[in-house]
Formats: sequence, structure tokens, C-alpha cells
Amino acid sequence: MFNKILIANRGEIACRVAATARRMGVRTVAVYSDADASAKHVAACDEAVHIGGSAPKDSYLQWQRILDAAKATGAQAIHPGYGFLSENEAFASACAEAGLVFIGPPASAIQAMGLKAESKRLMESAGVPLVPGYHGADQDPHMLQHEADRIGYPVLIKASAGGGGKGMRAVDKAEDFAAALASCQREARNSFGSDAVLVEKYAQRPRHIEIQVFGDTHGNCVYLFERDCSVQRRHQKVLEEAPAPGMTPELRAQMGLAAVAAARAVNYVGAGTVEFIVEQPPEGGMRFYFMEMNTRLQVEHPVTEAITGLDLVEWQLRVASGEPLPLKQEDLHIHGHAIEARICAETPDNQFLPATGRLDVYRKPACTSFERADGNGPTAGVRVDDGVREGDAISPFYDSMVAKLIVHGRTRAEALARLDAALAQTRIVGLSTNVQFLRHVVASPSFAQANLDTALIPREAGVLFHQDKVGLNLAVASAVAQTLLAERASEGQDPFSRRDGWRPHGLTVRRFDFEYQGTALQASLTYLHDGALQLALGGVSGLLAFDALPAQNGTLMDLRFLGQRQTVQTWQREEVVHVFCDLGATQIIELDALAHAGEAAHDGGRLTAPMPGKVVSFAVKAGDAVKKGQPLAVMEAMKMEHTIAAPADGTVAELLYAPGDQVAEGAELLKIQAA
Repeated sequence: MFNKILIANRGEIACRVAATARRMGVRTVAVYSDADASAKHVAACDEAVHIGGSAPKDSYLQWQRILDAAKATGAQAIHPGYGFLSENEAFASACAEAGLVFIGPPASAIQAMGLKAESKRLMESAGVPLVPGYHGADQDPHMLQHEADRIGYPVLIKASAGGGGKGMRAVDKAEDFAAALASCQREARNSFGSDAVLVEKYAQRPRHIEIQVFGDTHGNCVYLFERDCSVQRRHQKVLEEAPAPGMTPELRAQMGLAAVAAARAVNYVGAGTVEFIVEQPPEGGMRFYFMEMNTRLQVEHPVTEAITGLDLVEWQLRVASGEPLPLKQEDLHIHGHAIEARICAETPDNQFLPATGRLDVYRKPACTSFERADGNGPTAGVRVDDGVREGDAISPFYDSMVAKLIVHGRTRAEALARLDAALAQTRIVGLSTNVQFLRHVVASPSFAQANLDTALIPREAGVLFHQDKVGLNLAVASAVAQTLLAERASEGQDPFSRRDGWRPHGLTVRRFDFEYQGTALQASLTYLHDGALQLALGGVSGLLAFDALPAQNGTLMDLRFLGQRQTVQTWQREEVVHVFCDLGATQIIELDALAHAGEAAHDGGRLTAPMPGKVVSFAVKAGDAVKKGQPLAVMEAMKMEHTIAAPADGTVAELLYAPGDQVAEGAELLKIQAA
């Protein structure tokens, strides 16, 4: 076994690898960029080396600097994590030339599976089923359009060197193909350095099911069952679970053996994932087709660990050091059900735009281990994998994922209940996240009943987006109670500093001004003579009662109003009150009427950047007439392209930036004169 390894990555995967290495007595070296100088993964390792600027191209993709860091610190091997250099055959070869062990497959396997078109041809010769499509070398746009017309729409354009949902576009009709191809190629060049694509038939009601495989240097190869990753947005996974609902033992064996055949075809060593598209024809049953092989550890590997009780990073280290696989195929068994939710800094109700900012509050649910507790399999529980701490910033330089929340139960129903409870206990203040959206997905009819396919999110849009389970009454009551508790805490010992509303004649009535979901409103609070509080809102009034509960941070209270009783926790940041309870989470703005008296009601003809990033292109020029919803510009942020649309009809008055310019969140991109 190695004495010391270098982890050529950042964030939660670097912390994850470091945790297993520490348990095994292996010392670790972190690398970090300017933006990550104080990051959690740096503190998680025994040593750390600075390797460059904040942008990945200036640090985490500078593999010569990483090799130099490994040599300087005496590391014997390099764990690449996922993303960045994990599937770069040149880096794997360079590690070998430098006398370092690459904790992953041989460079030849990465190369064979790295180009999707080449891997398709290889899989066809190995007898692995393929999706109908074009995987050739001719990349002429007219020829690609011809192939798409031949295959029949809808088709999927995919970057040949891609992964992670980047460089991928679904096209429903021929007239949209050219624009989708250009956008796909542009994103592929920026992400992978190659704009080569392949075109495939876009399966109807497809499921995305992948098989975890593991090979060693002694000729052994096994599959560790499947994961269903069908719930996706922008072709990126949102929820993953194992085992796949509805999977029969016969189909599992067929897919497992096909995955092993794929791995053996390239002499695979280490952890890998063979991804399949699974069709669900109306007549029933499922048909599977090879999609691609990820030659690395997957983001969702914890659900496999949860149902097997194994540590896949430990397996990686053992195999890379020359040991045989710890178990044979007949020794592997499934125990219970596991689900992983990716908590991301983004705004689901605004087309999942990525968010940046500081984690002012970051509270996680109580966690337990999934390690095998007895002969009956892993223990049920909750696990959080992350690479951030409270107070850390989510920057625009890297992926938007904040954490992975993984739950395990004896049954899928138990795992679902445990996941919802754990999401309800997650508290994040400081930037927008998808936590409440994830709760909506888990509770949706399709997901709850395991009616899964990659179109689940658009199909269930009516119950997933713009949902507020907390509601206006509870939000206002929470904000008022939080203010009153803060006032009580500031009271002195003398009677004149009391703020209980007492007066010798009449009743004290206070006015509160709020903004809730874009609407201004007023509430009045009356201090009754018996000490009770009466809160009136929009013609409805009722007694407001609350008791403070012990809390390490924020305001925690038992609140009663209008027949509702909830344990509510609030944090106030400037004017915004963040409200959390079992029902969900929401925000309400407590307004100072005088401070807001002179503010403009809207921004008129300004169109601003919804996040920091780079301007890729404009689809209009000064003088063009535009319609509401028409695409105006494309921005790139957090490795993805985002289309900016016109908020209303009008005429473009001026473009304020050029393609390639970096812009801050809120920067005015162009001016539109209203129609």
C-alpha cells in the first residue's frame, strides 16, 4: 500500500478520498488554486501545494504543476477524483513516465473510451448493444444534418470527448439542428478542447441506468450492480438511486455482464461506470443500449457503497497498489435501497441558473455511517459528502454542487422518507439552492411511484416549480415573531426599556411592511391588555403565540398562528428573513417604508446578467426589434452555457459588451427600448 498520495482535485471528492486514505493510514497531499487557498479540502489533507490561478485552466488542469507537486512532496501515486484530469489519457501517461501511479485505468483504456464515436465502434465489436446513430469522423455540418435527417427526429447531439451533460443538445426538428450543433460544438471546444460530435436517436421515455464495474491487474472484473440516474436537468443528474426500481434479476445480470464485457474489451483496471440508455416500450419490458463509459469514479458512487457496505475509494487504492479485488462476483449482494440528492447553488425556478455567494448559514442533518455493521449488510442512515464549510464562498470558477446528501433504508419507501426528512433539516442561507426543489421532486407522483424517465422534471413541472409549501401566513408570522424575540433580547432591566406594547390607555398597534414573492403587503400587530398578540393580515386576523427554543444559531421557536403550529427556525440577513420548517423554506423581506419610498419600481429597459460569467455571443444587434422570450445573448458560467431572453417586446438600443468579455452578476448587458 502507498505511504502518501496526491489528490489532483478539489471540493467534496478531494475530501472524500482524503477521509478513506486517513482511515487506511495513507498520508495525503492537496493541491489548490488561488480561490481555494482556505478551502475545506486543503485542511482535510496532511500537506497542500499551491498550483495556480482560480480558473481551472490556470490550476487544476495544469498537470505538469501537479506532477511537480507530487515529486516535491514524495507522493507515490495520484488520485484524480472526477472531472478535471480524471479522464485525460495524456495525464495518465505522464504520471507513469514520472514514476507515479495513476489511481485509475491505464491510459489506453481512457483513450479507447474517451472518444464516444470510437468507443461505440469498440463496443459493437464486443457485442454490447448500441443506440442507432452516427459515430463517424466526418464532422461537416451538412453531413451531420443529413445523418440526423436519416436517423429521424428527435436526435441527440453529443460531444464525442464530453461528459457530465456538457456539449449535449436534444433536437426535435430539422430546422433547429444547425443552431443546436453550433452551440454544442462551442461548448464542447470550451470544455474538452474538441468540437467533434456524434448524433444518436433520442429514445422515447428513456431511463439512464449505469453499472459500476471494477477491474484489477490480475485479470478479475466484477460489476457492483446498477444505479438509476434518470432524474436530470440539462442532461445533468439530480437524483440517483440504487438499485434501479423495477429491475429484474435477469435484466440486472444481462446489463452487468455487458458492462463487464465492455470493461474487458479495453483491459480496464480500477473503478469505472458503463452507462446505458434503457427504453421502456409501451408493450412493457426494457431494452438497454450502451451510451458511454466513464473511466473514473462517479459522483454518485456513494449509493453503490450504501447498498453494498463497501468503500470504493479503498478498492481503488488497493487495486492501484497491485492487490487483487477484495471480493468475487458471487460475494457481492444488494442490501436495502439508497438515494443520492445533489445539492447545488442554483435557482430552479429561473431555469436552474447557477448561483454564487457566501454560505452564511450551512447546517446539515445528523449523519450516520453506511459501513457493514453485521452479517446482514450496511446500516441504514444519512450521509453528507461535501467540500465546503459555513462561511465558505461558492465561486463562479467551479461546479455549482454544494454537497451530496445520501440516504439508505431497508426499502425504497423508507429511503424516500429519510431523504425528505434530511432535506428538511438542511439549512442554507446566503445563496439560492435547489434544496426545496429536491423535496418537491421526491414528493412528486412520478418519483414517489418510481415512474422514472429522463423527462420526469418537465413532466412534473406543475408540482416542482414555483411552489411554496410554507405559505404567506406562516412566513409573516415567523418574521414578526423573530423581530419581537430580537427586541426582547435587547431589553434592559429598567421598565422603560421594555418593548411589550404596554400603554395606560387604549391598545398599541404596530404596522409591519413586507415584500413576499414580489408583492408588497402590510400586517398589523395589536398588543391586547391580557398580554396576548393579535396579528392581522389581508383581512384575516388571529392570535400569535410563540416560545423560544434552544438553538446554536438563528432563531428557533414553537409558533402558533391561524390554526397552524410549527417549529420554525429563522435567520435574518439585512432585510431578508429566511424561514425554515418541516413544510419547507421561504424568504420574506421586512421593509423599512421610509427607506424604500424613493426607489424605482423597475429597471425599465435594462437587461442584466443573472450571474457572473463570460459573454459568449449576442443574437441581436442595435436597432433589432425583439419579442418577449426571444433569445438575445448566450453566457457561460460554471462550465455551462445559459441563454438570456428578452423580458418584453422592444427594440435593442445598445449592446454594452462584446463576446469574450467577463461580466459581474447584475452587469447591464444591453439596453432595450420598450415597444
